[in-house]
Amino acid sequence: MTPPAAKAGRELTLRIVEGADAARAEVLRRDPLSEPVLPDALSQSIAELWGAPLSAREHVARIIADVAREGDAAVARYSQRFDGSTYTTVEVSPDEFTEAFELVSPEQREALEFAAERVRRYHRTQLRHGPQSFSERGTGMIVRPIERAGIYMTGSDAALPSSVIHTAVPGAVAGVEHLIGVTAARPDGSVNPLKLVAARFAGIRRVFRASGAQAIAALAFGTETIPRVDKIFGPGGIFVTLAKQQLYGRVGIDAIYGPTETLVLADDSAAPDLCAADLLAQAEHDVLATPILITTSRAHAEAVAVEVELQLETLERAEIARAAIARGGAVVAADIDEAIALANEFAPEHLCLLTRQPETLVHRVRNAGGIFVGESSPEVLGDYTAGPSHVMPTGGSARFASPLSVLDFLKITSTVNLSEGDLQRLGPFAATIARAEGLTGHARSIERRLEGR
Repeated sequence: MTPPAAKAGRELTLRIVEGADAARAEVLRRDPLSEPVLPDALSQSIAELWGAPLSAREHVARIIADVAREGDAAVARYSQRFDGSTYTTVEVSPDEFTEAFELVSPEQREALEFAAERVRRYHRTQLRHGPQSFSERGTGMIVRPIERAGIYMTGSDAALPSSVIHTAVPGAVAGVEHLIGVTAARPDGSVNPLKLVAARFAGIRRVFRASGAQAIAALAFGTETIPRVDKIFGPGGIFVTLAKQQLYGRVGIDAIYGPTETLVLADDSAAPDLCAADLLAQAEHDVLATPILITTSRAHAEAVAVEVELQLETLERAEIARAAIARGGAVVAADIDEAIALANEFAPEHLCLLTRQPETLVHRVRNAGGIFVGESSPEVLGDYTAGPSHVMPTGGSARFASPLSVLDFLKITSTVNLSEGDLQRLGPFAATIARAEGLTGHARSIERRLEGR
């Protein structure tokens, strides 16, 4: 059967390159987040707002300054302008939560509750394997949760209740006392009921209408209505990301998240339709998503490319997915060793292993946010009901960063409770080092104690 794309003479969207050098030059590359290039329409909108052209970073800096100065008024002004919404009450009321449960279908409620419980169960196990308080020989540490966590409930066009669950549940399991949600409102001022139901199942008790950079600033500074938090969690768009960068230090942040990315590592045993489906599942998120195939067979890469075209015709978000597929690509590696080496170098957010014996490759993967092993473990299952948080490091940060976990919601306080004998034994060495550093006051703080004994 001749593929539809071939019949029409259309070029396949998934480009194919061969070899490591071509892979690095054409497929395994990323645009920096430091100063993003905005679409022309968005740049024009920013210029109209401020009366002059501004970069994305400058735009965010001005919003942050206004929120710091004006509080709720600035948050509402910018949120309503950018979301096209109208409302008078910032905090979501108990009645709105009740109504949300009535508006969401029983099947959807059951699915969200099931997902929340799966994620909760995984993170309870994770907590048992996490750091524990101790005190030994006069020193130790206290492990406790942060007091207030801000949860950015991402999604405007798409509600993404799964992201609410995967961001907030680890915090609830860690024991955070106050989980504060912020979210974009719809044009009529309401919040998508799926988000509110997910928030309840995840442990979020208060939700406020606020979005974008202004929501991040509100959580960092606190306003008349929105409480100040200790740390902010959750992915968002480019303005959320830039706001988190600019406010880090005033408030804690979990990580800097870029566009989603999936790398499918396959050999010629992998079903082309499943490889294509996994690539498209990420591609439909965002035109800036990066779906990549690394395979050991040119024929397999071509078969996947044809499958991508066939499946694109069935997607509601086909144009978004097509643009993302064009950003990514397929790499034909010389062998599985080169494929693994390229995957580790790219350090993807998601790495899907679709090979003859995928379990044998897991120990060779050094850099990935999450590893999805074999046909029965698609990345999409990780997005919803597998268990680990789907909030994972992007942009190559998997080389040094980890998926969101209960550990991100915990903090450690060191304790020093030494005896008189410890002071006598440790003090002279400390005083010697202090004098070597020219810090006489440090040395005398110890020596006075030693002289008085």
